[in-house]
Amino acid sequence: MRIRYVKTAIAALTCAMVAVPAGAAYAGSGPAPKPSDRSISKSTAPSAKGNPASKAAQAAGICDDAYQIGSTGYVKRSGVNIASVKQFYSPECQQNYGYVWVWDSFRDTAGDYDVTTGIYSYSQDEVLGAKAWSNTTQQGFWSEGTNTVEECTAAVGSVRKAGDLTPNHAASSKRC
Repeated sequence: MRIRYVKTAIAALTCAMVAVPAGAAYAGSGPAPKPSDRSISKSTAPSAKGNPASKAAQAAGICDDAYQIGSTGYVKRSGVNIASVKQFYSPECQQNYGYVWVWDSFRDTAGDYDVTTGIYSYSQDEVLGAKAWSNTTQQGFWSEGTNTVEECTAAVGSVRKAGDLTPNHAASSKRC
């Protein structure tokens, strides 16, 4: 009888622990992570997460301490995700950057496509640091750095498959 009681108590406590969340965290909320707490990639390969140390990022002048702020936006074409849009912030350079990553599932069937990315400033009501690529099959795209760290901003991006009349757009979350 005593063992059954102990087993029941353990099961009840386990269920209670699962049902009570310890807290919630949101991408880009709260203080910036310390450099030692960030997963700093030593690779120079591009990635879906955005790698400021990639050859493409370095060629674009992205500061290698940049990290994602806010939540990711998704470019959809016919209801299917085809690309991700992220905003990055560099504490060292005091700049924001837009980043677009085109998904493999789209690249495998699309042929060439056009891509844009930049940083939308809510106070200036315009896209800054915009860059555009035409007839490309690349996967990762960085905007120019923008001096907008004191403003509310979002990364914006678009992808247009060859033959489509208009591009598909998305934005990351607003960050202030």
